[in-house]
Amino acid sequence: MPDLALRSLGGAVITSTDALFAEAENLIVPAASEYRPATFGHVGQIYDGWETRRRRPGGFAPDDPSAVDRAIVRLGVPGVIHGVVVDTSWFVGNFPPTVSVEAAAVTGFPPAHEVVDADWQTIVERQPVAGDTANPIEVASRDRFTHVRLSIYPDGGVARLRVHGRGVPNPQFLDHGPFDLAALENGARISACSNMFYGSPNNLLMPGRARSMGEGWETSRRRDDGNDWVEIDLAAQGVVSLVELDTSWFLGNAPGEASVRGRDGADGEWFEILPRTPLQPDTRHRFTVDVDRPMTQARMDIHPDGGMARCRLYGTVTEAGRADLHRRWDRGEN
Repeated sequence: MPDLALRSLGGAVITSTDALFAEAENLIVPAASEYRPATFGHVGQIYDGWETRRRRPGGFAPDDPSAVDRAIVRLGVPGVIHGVVVDTSWFVGNFPPTVSVEAAAVTGFPPAHEVVDADWQTIVERQPVAGDTANPIEVASRDRFTHVRLSIYPDGGVARLRVHGRGVPNPQFLDHGPFDLAALENGARISACSNMFYGSPNNLLMPGRARSMGEGWETSRRRDDGNDWVEIDLAAQGVVSLVELDTSWFLGNAPGEASVRGRDGADGEWFEILPRTPLQPDTRHRFTVDVDRPMTQARMDIHPDGGMARCRLYGTVTEAGRADLHRRWDRGEN
């Protein structure tokens, strides 16, 4: 599942108790953490992560509730969290022995000092973590959240915090502007993919335009008669009226052709949305379609292989889709 906390999705670290050695904002950088030995700044070795100072006054009592550092992340896409990754890459002698994660659902855009006093729910109980390790942890709650709070005991460094889940869009925005049924920020997600050798298919559903080839989906070169494809669980049941297939940045490796199909339900029959159509390299293609059939899933086939920056499926949400979105918004089920 996609990382709902990514900076590139609009995530932000809004406050932390301490960040003397390395900024808490590094927690949500999309790229993996890097390390360059013997690179020292004014406060010591430079780390690509969040690192707090050593706690000294009064020593360290394991059960002392004050012996903790915290960072609060506003999710770029509010939603249901299925798992977190507390990544301590490169932190060996300075990682926190134990961590916990809480989450909250906050209305509007309050300042950081108000979010601190939110109604926090523990989604990851305090538990040990290993140094220089990804540390993936499942989350059982199916509530919808807008913020997460990482607590490290008593101090130390964490390279990245990944918050994997599915977005839940606010239904009040359904009738204000075009609605992309395939947008990750609206709750769409990749459900299957034939190949992702060079780039994740989640990139297809990211907001905004790709800024490089590395921000798209790219497959390895096929040496057979088949083709590559990706399947998408849409944000809600809807009717698609505009398809956008963007091959920006893909010059010598764009697909020659692509097609899009849809179906209503996992057991439904696939029907054609966009017939097999030639594509140009480094081009934002937009196609109007006239298929008045509701769908909950889409499949894009590229022929035979290659890379694509974005896939957009603009349309309207059906009444059943609206009811589902309202239920997910109110109850957080996903």
